[in-house]
Amino acid sequence: MKLKTKEVKNITVIELDGNVIGGPDASALNDHLHMLITENKKKIVIDLKAVSFINSSGLGMLIGGLTTMRNSGGDLKLAYASKKIENILEITKLHKVFDLYKNVNDAVTAFK
Repeated sequence: MKLKTKEVKNITVIELDGNVIGGPDASALNDHLHMLITENKKKIVIDLKAVSFINSSGLGMLIGGLTTMRNSGGDLKLAYASKKIENILEITKLHKVFDLYKNVNDAVTAFK
C-alpha cells in the first residue's frame, strides 16, 4: 500500500493505493497520522478510490487511525469506498462508526 497526502481546502487528504492489509502499512499510517497531529492537521479524509482489497487487519488499521485522530481532538472520514468495501463496513457494523462519503469533496465539505 502507498500513501500520498495532499491538502484540499485546509483538510488533509490521504490517498491509499493498493491492498489495505495492516502489518507494516498500519505502522506507516499511524506514524503519518501522528506526524500530521504534530503539525496541527487534525481533519483527515482517507481516499479509498485506489484500494482494491481490505481485510480485517486493514479495517483495524482504519479504526486505529480514527481513534488516534479523535483522541487528538480531530476526526477522520472515508471517501470513495468501493461497493465491496461498503459491504464489508456494513457487515462489520463499522458504517456506524465511520463517516463515509461518495467523494473527497463531500467529505471535505462535511468538516465545515
